[in-house]
Amino acid sequence: MATPKQLEAYADLIVHNGLNPSPGQEVIIMAGLDQPAFVRMVVEKCYLAGASKVTVEWQDMPTAKLHQIYQTEEKLSVIEDWQIEKWRWRAENLPARLWLDSDDPDGMNGIDQGKRARAQQAWFPKIKPFRDAMENRHQWCIAGVPGVEWARKVFPGVPDADAVEKLWDAILTAARATGDPAANWQQHNRQIHDRCAKLNAYRFAALEYHSSNGTDFRVGLMPQGIFAGAAETDLSGRVFNPNIPSEEIFTTPCRGDAEGLLVSTKPLSWQGSLIEDFSIRFENGKAVEVKAAKGQDALERMISMDEGAPYLGECALIAWDSPINNTGILFYHTLYDENASCHVALGRGFENCVEGFENLSREELRQLGVNDSMIHVDFMIGARDLAITGIMADGSRVPVFRGGGWCF
Repeated sequence: MATPKQLEAYADLIVHNGLNPSPGQEVIIMAGLDQPAFVRMVVEKCYLAGASKVTVEWQDMPTAKLHQIYQTEEKLSVIEDWQIEKWRWRAENLPARLWLDSDDPDGMNGIDQGKRARAQQAWFPKIKPFRDAMENRHQWCIAGVPGVEWARKVFPGVPDADAVEKLWDAILTAARATGDPAANWQQHNRQIHDRCAKLNAYRFAALEYHSSNGTDFRVGLMPQGIFAGAAETDLSGRVFNPNIPSEEIFTTPCRGDAEGLLVSTKPLSWQGSLIEDFSIRFENGKAVEVKAAKGQDALERMISMDEGAPYLGECALIAWDSPINNTGILFYHTLYDENASCHVALGRGFENCVEGFENLSREELRQLGVNDSMIHVDFMIGARDLAITGIMADGSRVPVFRGGGWCF
């Protein structure tokens, strides 16, 4: 059972290592209704860290589902003037933003997903300029807290109170929030950054993936591309950890340079719907065929959200023998499952995975190969026998992963 002391240490970790608000900076917290006492604890710690104002935007998936059911598509497609002004304020004032996620992985089952997707496609272009303006200019962090429905999914057949406690324990373990969390993350960040430096020294032109489940895939990398992971630094010099937990070392591949088949190894919860046992085939960098035992419609909808959705925005490397994978728990939550093993992401790429990105325009970054999209959806491809080979510019080959783990 998570003790008050452990929860306080987790809140400290999220605020100081994750978000790291600057003195006088405002903070916006998005949170469900599942753990209000913990949210209040985080609010106070933000103030004690120097935040000038903390705003909590409470969210409730069952209510959001009712909106999707009962509002017309026309109404769902409208973004009101006051919502535009809120985005404008965020782009101008750059508050630190925190998501405390407790959503039900199946929470949106049964809605008209096509209606929802079309509504998002209608209003997204109106907020995109503000989202682009905030890119790499503020701190943000995503961390998990248990919800009853999520806990039931992870621990079926267990009484609700016990399932929530078990999920708390799993979250704290995955977040390295036991013992001395700050020291744990100092060491973890250093190890991740050291491994990034080793990968970046190779200047790989491509990566090849092979595993016995059918994955047979090659993806090209940008000459200016770099691997990153763990703590990041925004353009104002503020250090933060965007994901708690985070085990990944990732890069942004070159748009239009991907061939072959990727086979998923874990379910994907996308917008409250589960996609299971699926594969995606790429030609000329683009997802051209998707197959899923469950969630075929959602998968097809995902890659058609906009022009950039069927292209890759991320390749992330995580050993099969990772702390999260070793728990044996399937979280049904991308934040945790993506950090259990290797994954890739469809959609938007990371501009800060290009060397010298701060001196390049957005158009120049697109020309180099950074994909742009309204989505960024990670899915897991890590396997016990996954082999990844780095291809050098001269064609020479360097083992990166063998048997699902690092070769160095």
